[in-house]
Amino acid sequence: MTKGLTYGIFIYEQVAELDFVGPLQVFGASNQLMGGGRIVTIADGVQPLRGVAGLHMIPDYSLEDAPDLDVLLLPGTAKVDEYALGNDKAIDWVREQFDKVDYMTAVCTGTLILQKAGLLKGRKATTHWALMDALAKDPEVTELPDMRYVRDGKVVTSQGISAGIDMALWLVGEIHSPDHARAVRKVLQYDPAPPYGAEV
Repeated sequence: MTKGLTYGIFIYEQVAELDFVGPLQVFGASNQLMGGGRIVTIADGVQPLRGVAGLHMIPDYSLEDAPDLDVLLLPGTAKVDEYALGNDKAIDWVREQFDKVDYMTAVCTGTLILQKAGLLKGRKATTHWALMDALAKDPEVTELPDMRYVRDGKVVTSQGISAGIDMALWLVGEIHSPDHARAVRKVLQYDPAPPYGAEV
C-alpha cells in the first residue's frame, strides 16, 4: 500500500478558506492513518495572507522553495481573477508542476487557475456554478456543470466547498483504497445533513 504522501496547497490573498481546509483535513487524516506524509501550503511568498472570511495564514513555502509534491490542490475564491489569475509567476509555477505531480486538483474557481495555465485543453472539468460560464466560453474545455467532481487523467476538478471534500475523499480512495477513504470519512465523522435542504 502507498505510504503517506506530500500534499501541496497553493494559497493566495482572499482565498476561500474552506476550499482548502476541507480537503486538508481529509489529506491529514489519510496521512495519519498511513503513518506518514505531510501537507504544505505554498504561496507567491511567505508573507502573511488573509482568506476571504478573514482567516490569517502564513504559507510554509514560497513558489521558489516548495518541495516535491505528490498532489497539488488549487482552491478558489470569488475574486480569483484579481488575486490568482493575474499572477503570471504563480500560473507558470502551476503549469510546471503538472509533469511533476501524480494528481492536479482544484476546488471551486481553482479550476480557472488550471484553465489559465492551459491544463484543461481537451479535458472535462467543473467549477462553481457562478463561474461555469468561464469554462463554457472555452471551446477547448468540456464543462460538466452537474458533476460535483470530475476526473480526467491526472486532473480532478470539483464544484464548491462540500464538493471539494467529496473530491478529496474520492482521491484518497483512488490513491490508497475505497476502504481507506471510508476510514478517513469515519475519522472525520463527515456525514452531511444540511438544514433547509431537505425535509426537517
